[in-house]
Amino acid sequence: MARGDWDPENLPDLSGRTYLITGSNAGLGYFSAEQLVGAGAHVIMTGRSPNRLAAARAAVTRRVVDAGAPGSVETLLLDTSNLGSVRAAAATVKGRGKLDGLLLNAGIVHPPRERETSLDGNELVFATNVLGHFALAGALLLTLAAGRGRMVWLGSMSTSLGAQDPVDPQLRENYTGWRAYVQSKVATTALGFEADRRLRDAGVPVRSIIAHPGYSVSGRTRGVVGVNEPSRLARFTDNLQAALTQSKERGAWPLVRALADPEVEGGDFLGPRFVTRGEPRKGRASKITRDPEIAERLWGVCEDAAGVRWPFLKATKTRR
Repeated sequence: MARGDWDPENLPDLSGRTYLITGSNAGLGYFSAEQLVGAGAHVIMTGRSPNRLAAARAAVTRRVVDAGAPGSVETLLLDTSNLGSVRAAAATVKGRGKLDGLLLNAGIVHPPRERETSLDGNELVFATNVLGHFALAGALLLTLAAGRGRMVWLGSMSTSLGAQDPVDPQLRENYTGWRAYVQSKVATTALGFEADRRLRDAGVPVRSIIAHPGYSVSGRTRGVVGVNEPSRLARFTDNLQAALTQSKERGAWPLVRALADPEVEGGDFLGPRFVTRGEPRKGRASKITRDPEIAERLWGVCEDAAGVRWPFLKATKTRR
């Protein structure tokens, strides 16, 4: 992927394509939705708060659809920390036919100080950032295969800031918020690569891709009522780091490219050109996330914790 072969501000026509984004009521998920709808796609925005989701949909409609963009948007309640919610949302989506792309974006960025568990009894950060997405991608695999689509996992620069091998993914011992977050991102990225290997081996027509947003902050992002309303202090603080940071709009660029660029292949890792900021391009993930043994172990952990087995055999028989 050479510089200049993809213009994030001039996307190709995505009319007729449908994408689902988890956690799209704010941040990267919201701005990814804006960009996709602006290019003509139909976007299913999901989130766990009905009010925040309604505000986000109204914002996309007001700012993009009513401004003349050819795309469309709908909303669907989905809490990735709750496996029952994941199953219910997946059942709704499966009844609507093919899916061109699934952006696994939702997550806890600021973990609780003390270890907490989800309704299913899993450590909350791991449940939200990892297990729910693993279960959702598995549940929608046939729907993605019907559209010869792709799944995009949200990576993070944090995986390069120190090896955090998730030998205890549920963090039953030695919990810290930072460790919970970094381990969840190691797991997410490793699972994205493992999914690519398994999809290729099984001959399933679905691409698994990882994308990270660099250092994207709310304080350098345009204000959107009900979606992004940083305080004056946040604006001031974030702009002090302008040399290293970028807006959430730009942070969404690698995610959207991973979903929409026909040249992106399964197993690719995309991020900003200058790591923390810049136009989206192919990069190289941290060593720990590329370790197949770690990925295989995590895959087994997720299968057991989520009670999900991906239907690879059925997916190979799916035709658009």
